[in-house]
Amino acid sequence: MRILLLSGSPSSPSRSARLLNHVGIKLNELGQRTSSLHVRDLPAQALMHADFSDPELSAAKSLLAKADAIVIATPIYKAAYSGLLKSFLDILPQDGLAGKLVLPLATGGSQSHMLALDYGLRPVLASLSARHVLPSIYATDAQVTWSELHGLQLDTAIQQRVDDGVQLLLDSLSILRPSARTEAELVLPC
Repeated sequence: MRILLLSGSPSSPSRSARLLNHVGIKLNELGQRTSSLHVRDLPAQALMHADFSDPELSAAKSLLAKADAIVIATPIYKAAYSGLLKSFLDILPQDGLAGKLVLPLATGGSQSHMLALDYGLRPVLASLSARHVLPSIYATDAQVTWSELHGLQLDTAIQQRVDDGVQLLLDSLSILRPSARTEAELVLPC
């Protein structure tokens, strides 16, 4: 199964991108194949004008189409996910997430914005026909810290939520992935 790590942060580096990278490392350690897409790296002019002929936008949409699951990370500004992520989601067709599992991640300044994922992003993901949007993981700036000496440091509660979210994503993917035994049982004798 292929998992796309989709960063909607306009900044580099950012807390949400570092949290996304952390999740990607955990998934890789557990034997999953991941690829990354940073929306900020797409051509702004093509993105803002929904230029579907742009080769970089086409490649990004193709990468998304090939994924079985998507981990989306965004900073929260003014109680909403990033406008950059919104611009990318806007260029997807109505069924752009059809059949996909989605794990939303976000970082924000305070707990006041923790419902922004459920009230803002989740309905958009559902409208794009996501198969299942898993429980979101929201962390405040104080819960996700970075230092050059120690790297990414997660608060114990957030680390547990990340571990649980990764496990739920893997469990959900395994339900979607038919086992060889199940496939063999489905073959009718001649």
